[in-house]
Amino acid sequence: MRIALFGYGRMGKMIEQISQKRGHRIVARIDVDTSEIDYNEMDVAIDFSVPESAVENIKGCLLAGVPVISGTTGWLGKYEEMVALCKKQQGAFLYASNFSLGVNIFFELNKVLAGMMAKVKTYETSIDETHHIHKLDAPSGTAITLAEGIINESDYTNWALGNGGENILPIYSHRKGEIPGTHEVIYSGTEDRISISHIAHGREGFALGAVVAAEWIVGKKGVFSMKDVLNLS
Repeated sequence: MRIALFGYGRMGKMIEQISQKRGHRIVARIDVDTSEIDYNEMDVAIDFSVPESAVENIKGCLLAGVPVISGTTGWLGKYEEMVALCKKQQGAFLYASNFSLGVNIFFELNKVLAGMMAKVKTYETSIDETHHIHKLDAPSGTAITLAEGIINESDYTNWALGNGGENILPIYSHRKGEIPGTHEVIYSGTEDRISISHIAHGREGFALGAVVAAEWIVGKKGVFSMKDVLNLS
């Protein structure tokens, strides 16, 4: 399979290594200084760029008929626009805030627990996430996905970075050292505390998931998520 990498930072380089180990060929490494892009040589594109570039990267791939996987966060205000473009072009597009198998199972557990806890009004909910100092966005896309899962199952109407408010779910973000990613959903009561957490031991799981998603999407048409790839629906 011929893979194009949009964004050639730490994650892009790791995706390259895993792709090659799985027998794929990297045909393009597209970064901020790339002036020309040959879409004809790609079977699939994987975007781990920056928020300022992600939309144009995705749009370019969809217009060229190239299936595209995106793990870039911070651009989701235009997600529905990309979904509409994908459907118009009859293309293939998959966005995930996190490609780790464990995290996607964690997302589903989070929804189930949120639905149970919504019936008990004596707990206050919060999300705490910690990443390495190189991560530019806060909160993480994974934390936002967790928050959306809770909001859909509870009386919370929105989330906020830092202290929340009435019906506002707080997310606390920390950037320390080289921590790959730790997420915890916390329910604090006067008598006890319930929490679920996911702790990544490295970044390889995220990169592997992106490559698996790229392998899965080739030949398909539509807008997908990791739930589709992992058959978690």
